[in-house]
Amino acid sequence: MHVRPTPFDHPDARKLNDEVQLEYMERYGDGGDLTYLDPIMFRPPHGLFLITYDHLDRPVATGGWRSQNRNDEGYADGDAELKRMYVIPEARGLGLARRVLAALEDDARAAGRTRMVLETGDMQPEAIALYTSSGYAPCAKFGYYRHYDSSRCFAKALTPGA
Repeated sequence: MHVRPTPFDHPDARKLNDEVQLEYMERYGDGGDLTYLDPIMFRPPHGLFLITYDHLDRPVATGGWRSQNRNDEGYADGDAELKRMYVIPEARGLGLARRVLAALEDDARAAGRTRMVLETGDMQPEAIALYTSSGYAPCAKFGYYRHYDSSRCFAKALTPGA
């Protein structure tokens, strides 16, 4: 398995994004995540999008972060927002999400971001377990889904040298 930076509009990123959207639709019975995302949001140094490839060079996991600063959606200055964490069903349980998460945290920290934030939902207990076991704590709601009862928001300080 190898993790590599990949543009958010790359065909492999689009394929896995379509798959995670289908999973969101199945879990929540809606149209998927409607948060506006532009590929430019994930370009360094203001963001990063990673894809993990297996030994046959098939894309099996993704994750990205984008810069956020204080705004009317509840973000704070210095935030890095985690987006599109996903592992295909066949590759789950191999530690790929944890590996991608650590790489994204390291990159956001190196880019000067001070806090990683994420929004997930109550129908994603596996995601919540990953984040809480990785040092994330519940925080004030932010973002597109901040007014939804099913929304769960978490944050973790990106301490220099961690």
